[in-house]
Formats: sequence, structure tokens, C-alpha cells
Amino acid sequence: MTLLTGWGRTAPTPATLARPRSADEVAALVKENTAGRGFLARGLGRAYGDAAQNAGGTVLDCTALRPSWTLDPEAGEVTASAGTSLHDLMTALVPRGWFVPVTPGTRYVTVGGAIAADVHGKNHHVDSSFAAHVRALTLVTADGGVRVLGPADDLFWATVGGMGLTGVIVEATFACVPVETSRMRVDVERTRDLDQTLDVMTATDDRYRYTVAWIDLNARGGRTGRSVLTRGDHATRADVRGVVRGDPLAFGPRQRLAAPPWVPDGLLNRATVGAFNAVWYGKAPTAKRGLIQGVTPFFHPLDAVAGWNRMYGSGGLVQYQFVVPFGAEDTLRRVVGTLSTRRVVSFLTVLKRFGAGTPGMLSFPMPGWTLALDIPAGVPGLAGLLRVFDDWVVEAGGRLYLAKDSRTSAASVAASYPRLEEWRAIRDAADPDGVFRSDLARRLRL
Repeated sequence: MTLLTGWGRTAPTPATLARPRSADEVAALVKENTAGRGFLARGLGRAYGDAAQNAGGTVLDCTALRPSWTLDPEAGEVTASAGTSLHDLMTALVPRGWFVPVTPGTRYVTVGGAIAADVHGKNHHVDSSFAAHVRALTLVTADGGVRVLGPADDLFWATVGGMGLTGVIVEATFACVPVETSRMRVDVERTRDLDQTLDVMTATDDRYRYTVAWIDLNARGGRTGRSVLTRGDHATRADVRGVVRGDPLAFGPRQRLAAPPWVPDGLLNRATVGAFNAVWYGKAPTAKRGLIQGVTPFFHPLDAVAGWNRMYGSGGLVQYQFVVPFGAEDTLRRVVGTLSTRRVVSFLTVLKRFGAGTPGMLSFPMPGWTLALDIPAGVPGLAGLLRVFDDWVVEAGGRLYLAKDSRTSAASVAASYPRLEEWRAIRDAADPDGVFRSDLARRLRL
């Protein structure tokens, strides 16, 4: 038995941990079905809540699957085992002139996890989410069978965003993006308030492949929602000529720092986070064009600090991420205004625009605005405040991200995922005995 938790470190539960090394071993374990509380696949544990936990059951650590991958440069496609991390893929692919189609805010997620959560990145408004680029996936089903699925299969779209509850993904083939360098060409701009942030993003996002806004929640009054916008594209060889010496495709990201194993509670508070926000906003240029940055600082700045989640102290952190459709900007303003007025501590507050989503029945993205917050779990009154936000989001036609959730209600999820019953029907047909289970599934009555 091993005590497992999500990246937020808020609700650890014990499970039997198995480390299958191949699809055949996964199939054999599932077919034996000796686990009274079922099975669940787990990658690198970067889901913030309880999505990769299975209290009293068996958890399959898929990082032990052979970390094999192959590149078909003619088709621009990679086939990789589900346990392969995006970090390892980028390290291998970028020097060959390829980049993953979508990366979230950390590269320490597996291919299987990227599909099960249908992860999104700064390019969703242009390229949609990870599943939009998946050509095929191999799934071990509840009967121990091994099925190869593609976008023409309903079970494929139930698996995409299905949080591991339809089976164990063991391999996938997906398209990649050709690149000329390992650098990014970046434009940075400060905005004075939330309305200007929304206006600028609406007017200019389509000019860039990747866009994101960092919001200073400590700013209040007429400055509420002031932001630093970062937009970019993969730099060409011409962009880096005279700037980068040596091989323009060289790529070797490293973790430069490590959070201490023990951090005093309360380190991240209004004063420290407020000071950080003021410095971060102040040092950003009013408008700067054509900056050359590496992949890591542009996409994964927090990956430079190993175990950065420990900085939130023993109580852990809650990441709250929601999306509301275009036209529901007042809900976004209401949430940001409330957070600023109440001076809620959020070390990282990120706003993005979503484009068209995938047909994934439980896929989170939809056309609209998504806001993500990292909040220390011990903030007084946080639970009640987030319940209020849940109601506002649902009323606006939005939804919460299951891969980040650790505390919402089954009713909120049922009200905000209109294809939930369709997903249940397909899941039940594939797994009539409920072999695949998780703490999240029990909590949200999935």
C-alpha cells in the first residue's frame, strides 16, 4: 500500500501500487480483476486533486511502461507509450525539428495523462487541445482486451477527457509541429485593467500561436485585472540569427532549483504574494516586441523549481480553473473583482482564450475564457467562496476542469457537462462492472 496524493497535496489516500512494464502486463492485471475497489492508471501525478487516486484499490503506475517512441518524419507523427513524459519527448524531438502539438504549463505529464485529461495550452485558440492531434490510441479495456481506437470510435471520445475511467491508455499516435529552432519569438505587453486585457486579447490573439495573460489579483479599484500579456510563436532561424550561437535546435532543459523538503506554513501570504505581483508587473515592459526566449521560460517557468508545490506549506494548494463562454465576460469580471476585493492569495493567476473544443464528452475546453488560480488550501473562507464561484460559472454556461478539481460537487459537474449521460452510457458498455474507479469518480458520482 502506498499513500498517494495529487499535485495539490490536499487529500492523500492509500492504494496498492503496481508498475506494469507492457500492455500485456496491464491486460493481465486487469483481467485477473482481484482488486476489490478497482483499477486506475496514473502518470506523473500532476492532476491537482484526486483524479489519479483510488482509495483502497489498485493504481497502475504507467510511467514504468516502456518509454519507447518512434517518429515518422514524413507524416509528422509520433507513436509513444502512454508512460512517456512530454519532457522526454521534447528533449528528443526538438533537436530533430519537432515540437509536441500541445503542452500544458508543465512538461512533466505523460502522453496517457495528456489524453485522459485532454490537456490544453497557450495555443488552444488556434490548435485546440491535445486530443485534436491524436490519430490513434491503444486502450486496455475492463475485460483485459486491447483495442486500437481512432476518432471514428465513440469510445475514443469517451476516453479523451475521461480521466482514466474507460480503461488504461498504453500507447498513442499523434501529430507534431515542425520547428526551426528551440526558441520562441515573444511579444510582451502590460494592460491597465481587466477590460483592456480582454479587449487586447480579443483583437490580437489570432496573430499568435501562443497567448496567455498573467493577472495581478492584488491590484484593486481602477487597476483591477491589470495584466501582463505574453504572446509568441516558434522562432525561425532568421529570428535567432545573431542572437543564438551554435545549433539553433539545441535543447536541454534542466531543473535549476529545488523547493526545500519542508516549508513553513504561511510563507505564501498576502504580503509575500503581493510583493511578488508588484515586482512581476513592474518589471514587465509596457510593450516589447520580438524578444527571443527559450521553450522552458515561455511554456514551463515553474518546472525550473523541482517540487514547487511544497512552497504552499503542509496544507497544500487548490487550483481552481473554470471556463465561461464568450458573452459571459461579466461572470469573469465578477470573479476577478471579488478575488481582488477580498485580497485572495493566488500566486499564479492565468487567463487564456479558448477556441473550438474537441468532441470529447468530458473534455473541459469550450470557446470562451478560462481562468486558473493557485490558492493555498488554508485560506479562511475559501471553500464557501469557491462554492459561490461554482454557481456563477454554471449559471453562465461554463464548467470546471476535472484534472484540477479537488472540491466541487457532483451537482455542479452534472449541470455543466451536458454530455455526461452520453459518456456514462459508453463507459458502462465498455466497463459494466465498474473495474476502473477513482476517488474523483466516487466524489463526483461519475
